[in-house]
Formats: sequence, structure tokens, C-alpha cells
Amino acid sequence: MDQTLPAPAPSTRWTRFHGVRRAFRNLVLRGALLELVTFGFYRFWLATDIRRHLWSHTLVDGDPLEYVGRARELLIGFLIATAILMPAYLVYFLIGIEAERVQAFASLPLSLFLYLFAQFAIYRARRYRVTRTVWRGLRFTMTGSGIGYAWRAALWDLAVLLSLGAALPWRQAALERYRMRHTAYGDLQGGFDGTGRELFRRGWHLWLLTVPALLTIIPLPFLIAAWRATMLQWWVSNVRFGEVRFHSYLERRALFGTYWKATGWWVLLGILMGLWVSGIFGLAAALAQPAPDGTPDYAAAFAHPLALGGLGLGYLLMALAAGVVVRIYLTRDIWARIVETTAVYGLEAADHATGQGEAVDAIGEGFAGGLDLNIGGL
Repeated sequence: MDQTLPAPAPSTRWTRFHGVRRAFRNLVLRGALLELVTFGFYRFWLATDIRRHLWSHTLVDGDPLEYVGRARELLIGFLIATAILMPAYLVYFLIGIEAERVQAFASLPLSLFLYLFAQFAIYRARRYRVTRTVWRGLRFTMTGSGIGYAWRAALWDLAVLLSLGAALPWRQAALERYRMRHTAYGDLQGGFDGTGRELFRRGWHLWLLTVPALLTIIPLPFLIAAWRATMLQWWVSNVRFGEVRFHSYLERRALFGTYWKATGWWVLLGILMGLWVSGIFGLAAALAQPAPDGTPDYAAAFAHPLALGGLGLGYLLMALAAGVVVRIYLTRDIWARIVETTAVYGLEAADHATGQGEAVDAIGEGFAGGLDLNIGGL
């Protein structure tokens, strides 16, 4: 049963989304094709185009958001972040040359470093997107420390692990409070009023259903969709900028169809990938030199250039197609649902907001985008 939501007041102002789905679909399909021919480097331009589309078609009280980020910033940020990681990989490689036993021991600190750097990148990625967002000619700003966020996220993830997931609502609330208290719209200070207890109360039964859902698989898309809708409704309803507050009327069942459509596409892509692999492997077996007894030499077929090239191409096409599904159903469609069900209160306080802050670099954003750490394809 959906949570009870208060009725909107007659004077409520709303956010609206007026993007055309076909235009977005064409944008991501063209982007996937260009990713293929550029070996993935077009992803930074595609991410920028997607944000410009979503931002510009999102209206707050009739005025659109504006995304002013540039793809070149993401690419440079990715290259810089990769350069930062290269010494760590080099040290690990040199240790591995010395002794396999030492290499195994060294993998733990390397994994810890990569995890912490990923959390740092996630924070910096959000900071970049915030500072590239403009509304009514005024830029949003975000400060705070990516390092400070990383160790907070690490401690909370440890608590989630030790509690078998029960601490997740408190993690979400604590990290969002940290992010929002360092966010502002002009001189309107951001804030987050949500609590872990509130989110736990809304979703505890979904947490209990996790193990049965994992065992039976079929209810899993329902469970994920219900949790995502619950968390998004909770998050939007607790965000504020000064006296400007938001409330989401997104129902828990609102994302069921979206997740089932995405799941259906993924199943179809998995079947197509299986047929592709079978066909490539069968053709390679027919072309490969047979074994001495005249039977097909499957080991030689697997090492055949046709098999290696075909499997690589199939995997790349599968990944690009899955990315298209994510961007259409789990990025664009969910974004539109959230925007269409969000009310704004006290918006007149934004009329007197004044500018402050400045744009930040894209080091973390480029790294997060390059490794798909941006949730939902954004």
C-alpha cells in the first residue's frame, strides 16, 4: 500500500517536464552509435547532451533549468583522475613482480584506496553538476570536502555491512545532510530535514522482503522499484533552500512499469547475446582445424580470431544497448515522473536570492562518468 501523502494546497507551485520522449530516444541512440565508433570517448559528450536535454525541459514555476557544463571538462577531468590512479596501479604491478604472496596482501590496500577514491569522485561529480546548474540566471553552488565525504561514506558502508543492510536509511540521511548543508542557490542555504528513522519506517518491510526476492528473482524488479520510489519521495520531500521547500507526490507503485520494461529489454538483450555467442562460436569451430580424431577442436575454436573478435564486438554492442535502456527508462522516464509529481512551497523567497560561489573543476566528475559511477546514467 502506498504511503499516505498530504493533499496539495490550491496555491501550490509545481515543477513540470515537457521533453519529447522520441527526441530523447534519438539522442541516446545516436550517442550509442558514436560511442561505438569512438571506442567510448563520446560518452562525455553524450552525458552533456543528456543533461542539457533533461535540465532545459524541466520547468520550476514555468522557468527552465539550464545546464552549462561542457563535455571537454568531463574528458579533462577523467584524464586527470586516471593520471592520479596510475601510480597506485604501477606500485601494485611492481609488487606483483617481486612476490605473488606480497601481491595478494597488497590487493587489500589497493582495493581500499580505489573504494575511497570512488566515493571522493562521487561527491565531486555531484559538486560539478550542481555548480553547472542555473535557474533564472543564478548558479547553484556546492562546497565541502570530497575527502571528508569519502571517509564518512566508508564508515557508514561498514555499518550497513555489519547490520546486514538495516543501517542503510541512516546512511542515506547522514550523507544527504552533509551534501545539502554544503549546497546553496545563490545565498539561499541548502538543507535536508529527512531522518533515517523516517526512511526506515517507510521501507522496513521492503528490506525484509529482500532475501525472498533474491531467491525467487521474479518479484525483484517490484522490490527495487518500490524502494527507489520510496527513497526518491522521501528525499525530494526533505530538500530545502532557505524557505523554499519541496514535496514529492510520487507513489510507491509509480515506477513498477518502468522497471519491468527495463527488465524485459535486459532479458531480450541477454537472449540475443546468447544467440550471438552460440553463432560465433559455432562458426569458429567450423573454421578451426579439427582435432586428430576428426572431431571439432573447441579449444582452438575459442582461440580463433573470429571467436575473439566476435565475442568482443558482441560484448560491446550488449553494453551499449544496455546503456540505452538505462538512459531511456531509468534516467529519462524516472526523471520525468519525479518532476511531474513535485510541488514547491515558498518559492517567492528565491526572487530575492543573490549570486555567490563559483564553478569547480571536473576531476571527480570525469572519473565517475568514465567508470559509470553516476547513478542512472547522469
